[in-house]
Amino acid sequence: MATTTKPPARAGLRRAERDDEPVIRSDRVRRQIADRIISGALQPGEELDEKKLAEAFKVSRTPVREALRQLAAANLVEWRPHQSAVVARITPSKMVEMFEVMAELEGFCGRLAARRMTKAEHATLVSVHKKFRPYVEARDREGYHALNKSFHEAIYAASHNDYLKDQARALYDRLAPYRAYQLKRPDALRRASEEHEAIINAIAAGDGEEAYKLLFNHVSLSNELFSDLVAALSSAASVSSSAREKAKPPQS
Repeated sequence: MATTTKPPARAGLRRAERDDEPVIRSDRVRRQIADRIISGALQPGEELDEKKLAEAFKVSRTPVREALRQLAAANLVEWRPHQSAVVARITPSKMVEMFEVMAELEGFCGRLAARRMTKAEHATLVSVHKKFRPYVEARDREGYHALNKSFHEAIYAASHNDYLKDQARALYDRLAPYRAYQLKRPDALRRASEEHEAIINAIAAGDGEEAYKLLFNHVSLSNELFSDLVAALSSAASVSSSAREKAKPPQS
């Protein structure tokens, strides 16, 4: 009887890894671009040139293009046919709507976390909170903002509702560049840290309604902050528009 020689498992694994490489590269590029958008390094309305991004991340344009398509599906990027994609912009009215939903999602996560958080999850939340202190003392807004997502994600996870967690994370990422602006206000880091401590105490006490109220207010846009944010965005848009006009070649 003839025997069939099977290819070595390791060789098959290597082929599978090679097949997955484009997906892995596009996912890595997607996360890196998203991180830059969320951190504010890439501003709303900023052009995302595929060639420049490919050079920056040392990949071909194919994974960059796929990454931008995925980010467009997540509403972090605006996909424009036959033009470069841009970091998504939010109109003032849409921003208000999104912050309203974000406040409700955060509050609901806090309410559920007060009922469902385990001792280990509480320890994780407290540990993350302690890491904010050096950033508050140094008035390091960028460091604080980078850590802030870990704090909120710990509360999302403690809700033990995966669908709610996914929705909250997606909207957090979408609003992150705008939430970072809140930290530019005087004494914002100290106030935010104190609010975090009150939120932890309410969750630890099992007080769902208090946790909901504190998180809702923590995320909500005040009228004053909203006015300042809209003014800053308008100024940035004006500067960006002027830069594009200057970059245009002179017409003969």
